[in-house]
Amino acid sequence: MALFSNLSERLNHIFSKLTNRGKLTELEIKQAMREIRVALLEADVNFQVVKDFVAKVSEKAVGEQVLESLTPGQQVVKIVNEELIELLGGGNSKLAVSSNLPTVILMCGLQGAGKTTMCGKLAYNLKSAGKKPLLVACDIVRPAAIAQLQVVGKNAGVPVFEKGTQKTVKTALEAIEYAKANLLDTVIIDTAGRLHINEELMDELKEIKANTNPSEILLTVDAMTGQDAVNVAKAFNDDLEITGVILTKLDGDTRGGAALSIKAVTGKPIKFCGIGEKMGDLEPFYPERFASRILGMGDVLSLIEKAQGAIEEKEMQRLQKNLRENTFTLEDYLKQFENLDKMGDVNELLAMLPSKLTGKMKLGDARVDENELKKNKAIIQSMTKYERLHPEVLKASHKKRIANGSGTTIQQVNSLLKQFSQTKDLMKQFNNGKKKGRFGF
Repeated sequence: MALFSNLSERLNHIFSKLTNRGKLTELEIKQAMREIRVALLEADVNFQVVKDFVAKVSEKAVGEQVLESLTPGQQVVKIVNEELIELLGGGNSKLAVSSNLPTVILMCGLQGAGKTTMCGKLAYNLKSAGKKPLLVACDIVRPAAIAQLQVVGKNAGVPVFEKGTQKTVKTALEAIEYAKANLLDTVIIDTAGRLHINEELMDELKEIKANTNPSEILLTVDAMTGQDAVNVAKAFNDDLEITGVILTKLDGDTRGGAALSIKAVTGKPIKFCGIGEKMGDLEPFYPERFASRILGMGDVLSLIEKAQGAIEEKEMQRLQKNLRENTFTLEDYLKQFENLDKMGDVNELLAMLPSKLTGKMKLGDARVDENELKKNKAIIQSMTKYERLHPEVLKASHKKRIANGSGTTIQQVNSLLKQFSQTKDLMKQFNNGKKKGRFGF
């Protein structure tokens, strides 16, 4: 299922009734607001947050400027978009950096929220941005927690500092000194979690906080637990005064209750979100982009960033040249399948496109079978270099050999070749259209 798909479907249905009309009456807008209220409550958004949100939108939507507008439906969508952005935090909240290095980041959360894994993902993210992070094992309660952090650190390519089961404050302070001596600029402290919030947990965290003076106290919560996640965030914030939240499993959250409630309830921003299992599947949280995705407008900026991270500049330029000159080959086609692999879950990428481009399919149904993509890669890889550059030479005997080599059928080989031909034709039309100015570019 796509991110926030249930809520997105409901809101798009409500807005379609508004935007398909010319003028709107105050009564019609109030009816839409009631439907939005129900949609948000069903998405497990905090009741008070829903009440305040609908009141703000209603006040602006029934104003003279909207009712007298030529496109009142679009004006209402614009107001909802602006209020959603505000509800989600207003803007991207960057990590604080200490003027006296190393910057200390204290990670906290309940057991099962994915805190230790998130420590590794955050370290990987910072390392990719040119930082030199150090992971610190201060969870001495959960069995094998230190070993897990070492595995996570290895996968992230980041060193792990551990001193077994000695007092956690001592370990944290020694880690900071180690970071200074080894010119590491960021210390990420993995702390113990509990199955529920208790005095013992909070006392330990407060002690580490008091002694390490962290620039950030980041709480990891599971987005799929909805209002439970919000309640956990409020409790941690009341006791510890967190600086921000990391939402895990956001890729599986079809409702959106936690993401839409946390900032309003705690006053603290969502700083990152986990959107997959891989080490690189951690993204900064951009309220405007998430609001855009909820309203079916897509998240093209994040899609572009993913592409830029996966595809080298030279490769991009070479592909553009081949498209311009109509010399796009199966070799290029294979390269695009490989680039898609680097960019992550194909269905998550599709969800970043505006709904107008993905058609009228329901978000939850607009899925691509990743096994088919793997089969297509295997088919091209089973061809000779010459065949990839000159697919017109492929006869029945060639196709039989390719099918056997790729573990597929001749029909699947033919299907791949047909897809490739259609893609080439589409690229040719696009380029001809650009030359003639038909696409308005």
